[in-house]
Amino acid sequence: MEFRDRVDAGRRLAERLGHLRGPDTVVLGLPRGGVPVAYEVARALAAPLDVILVRKLGVPLHEEVGFGALGEDGIRVLNADIMRMSRVDEDDLAEVQAHEETKLARQAEAFRAGRPRVPLDGRTAVVVDDGVATGSTASAACRVARAHGAARVVLAVPVSATDAARALAAEVDELVCLMTPPVFFAVGEWYQDFSQTEDEEVVDLLRRGNAAQGAGPGGGNRAGP
Repeated sequence: MEFRDRVDAGRRLAERLGHLRGPDTVVLGLPRGGVPVAYEVARALAAPLDVILVRKLGVPLHEEVGFGALGEDGIRVLNADIMRMSRVDEDDLAEVQAHEETKLARQAEAFRAGRPRVPLDGRTAVVVDDGVATGSTASAACRVARAHGAARVVLAVPVSATDAARALAAEVDELVCLMTPPVFFAVGEWYQDFSQTEDEEVVDLLRRGNAAQGAGPGGGNRAGP
């Protein structure tokens, strides 16, 4: 199976997600590439669309090593083992978090254009990306969704590396993945068109998704906590 583009992937993915249609479902796209996929899923499920914003908390001087992740409203998930092994103390944590909070706020303002975050309390959060290679970002996003109060977290992706899918399946309530190729090098190899998704496209898709669902059941215009 190969996808023409992210729109095609989203439509095919949506065909596997009909059982999630309902007033308590929220679809969350991972910026940037996950949002076009998520838009098609949200449209098929008649669900509000939002982004789920996650910033990695990297070990000082070794930022490629993540010791946790930061979500909006101060939500954070930490890996105590990595913090201990990397000797990350409370001062380090505060400094790194403050730096990433600034970037997170900028992203939220840029993508939502002032709209409030769609609340997740007691709802089913469907976290969508265009594919999974290592699974680290998807894992962090799902944990942040849970920390935001989601009662059920579903990860939905068109394609994933086999090992990553196996690990993620153990972290979420449900994993929906269209294919897990035995040989996997990069997400983009499974798309005919994997061109970069620009910020402007993300903003437009969120606006359109918000306009379509704002007046519906559980619509996207409810204010966050």
